[in-house]
This record gives sequence, C-alpha cells and structure tokens, in this order.
Amino acid sequence: MDDLLEKYRIEVDKGQAPLRIDKYLTEHIAGVSRNRIQTAADNDLISVNGKSVKSNYKVKPLDDIRVLLDHEPTDTHITPENIPIEVVYEDEDVMVINKQAGLVVHPGHGNYEHTLLHALAYYFQQKNTSLDINNPEIGLVHRIDKDTSGLLLIAKTPDAKTKLGMQFFEHTTERTYQALVWGTFKETEGTVTGALARDLSDRTKYRIYSLEDNPDAKEAVTHWRVVETFPYVTLVECRLETGRTHQIRVHMQSLGHPLFSDEKYGGTEILKGLPTQKYKQFIHNCFMLCPRQVLHAKTLGFTHPVTGERLLFDSELPEDITNLLNKWRNYGNIQTDIVG
Repeated sequence: MDDLLEKYRIEVDKGQAPLRIDKYLTEHIAGVSRNRIQTAADNDLISVNGKSVKSNYKVKPLDDIRVLLDHEPTDTHITPENIPIEVVYEDEDVMVINKQAGLVVHPGHGNYEHTLLHALAYYFQQKNTSLDINNPEIGLVHRIDKDTSGLLLIAKTPDAKTKLGMQFFEHTTERTYQALVWGTFKETEGTVTGALARDLSDRTKYRIYSLEDNPDAKEAVTHWRVVETFPYVTLVECRLETGRTHQIRVHMQSLGHPLFSDEKYGGTEILKGLPTQKYKQFIHNCFMLCPRQVLHAKTLGFTHPVTGERLLFDSELPEDITNLLNKWRNYGNIQTDIVG
C-alpha cells in the first residue's frame, strides 16, 4: 500500500530570510522543477501552517510547509480493458472499489497492461462518461499491492483528488487491514513504528531503517490487535497511520510474525508448528488454498470532498482467505480433541 501523491513536510530554519515559496521548495526538494511546484500551488496542494498558499508566498522562519505533488505523467497510455471490478460506492466525485487479489493497480515495470486503471478506463467507457483515466488529476488516491485484496479510493474530479490526497497526507483517513501472520502473541495489541525504505540489497523489498542510516526512509506507524488465535498462526487487524509500500508486511516481519504465504518476506517457510510430514502437508495445502500474502484492506473511512459527510466502508474477507481461516479453525478443533 502506498499513497500515490509524493508528500513532503518541511520546517523552515530559524534564520531563513524571506523567499518566494516556489523558489524555496525548488531548492529544498531534489529533482523537482519550479514549474511543478507552481502547478501544485495553483491546485492548492501547498499549505503553510495549515493554510493553502500560492507561489508568491514568502516563507518565514519556522513555517510548517506541507506539499503534495502529483507524479509526472508517464509515456504509458492506458486503453480500456474488459476486466471485472467490484464498485462498492460511486457518486459524481468519488468511487470505492473492492479490488481482487492478483490485479496490479497501475502500470509500472513489468506490468504495462491488465491493471486496475485499464479496468477503470473500460468502466468509464461503458458508462459513456467523459472521464479520462490518463488524466493525472483524477484516479487513484492511494494503492495496495498486487496480491493484496480490498478497498481502494478513486477520485473522479481534480478537486476531489486534491482534498482526498490531503486527508491521506494529514492521516485523517481510517484504514484497517486483516492479515494472517505466523506465530502467536503474548500481548493482544501493540504499535510498530519504523521508517521504511527500499532494501539496498534487494530493490524489490523494503526494510526498516533509522533516519541516520537512510535519510530517504519514510516514517511508518502500524497499530495492530489480535482478532483470532489459531495453534501456530494469528489473525490480526492492522490500523494504518501511514500508508507506505509493504508497510504491514515489513512491520509484521520485524515483530517476528511474517504474513502467512508471503514469499517476499519469508512467509512461505514453515516457521511454527510440528516437524511431522502430516503437518508439512497441511501447511502445503494451506499455501495452495491461498497462494498469496494473506492481507485484505477491510475498511476505509474518509470525509467526502464535496458534502463533508464522513463515510466508512467495510468489506468481507474474500473466499480464498475465508477458506484458509476455516481450514485453520478445523485444524485447531482437531488439535483440541487430541489434547482433550
């Protein structure tokens, strides 16, 4: 999971002389053009001390600056593809979609076709709307991993994307996930705080760094609580304050509880349980039943960008996870009968 707008928070030094904010930010955000900063200001994506400012605002000492930047458009043109999507809610400004596991949300390296954006292009085409998913001012407000299922928020207007993006930036959205992880917990709830960045030894993975070791690492906070305990695995609910790529997967691994069936972070090893052939076969059957990390974006709450109404959506666990949990429940009952 990861928010699709680049986010920056800068506190101006005590000795800073007055300077136009577009010039100041160009000097303080690497690789960003002044024109891109000015566009962000025009779209009310730059705030100082909680209020939107334009490019000619002059920064002052100790100003709290927050910036949202749309990713620059790529050369990839998205064409409609008839891929089924489950629309949970839709009005003129926003959509909430329940994404199936296995669907990439947007084009990227190795996945230039068959994405959620291609499905949305087809959906909009069938509804005869003028919406163009190639327009970076609308579309995905955040994202979840290919093999994670669950709720996603789509903005249908530039104003909606700006306001929803700011809610993600200010951490005023509500997002909970359910995950099956290896092992059992002594506590019933807790919080993981650890800044995340790409693993320097494997760029497809992320890991926790101290900001001293890696200044590019981004703050990440996950609150977790136990939902249901099985003999060697646990169903947990994770509530996000931040939405970094692979956040739950890395944070749970850091506690010694990798997500079940998560190959990238060690979850496809048999980490707990009995060293018997029968148990190994049981775990193999579990992996076959749900051959992906067991992670589902279950709830999503936000303030509607136009009406101001607080909306909260909940989604059922998909069939592969439900079947897997039932298999573990049956296994737990058998173990109880043997012990009894």
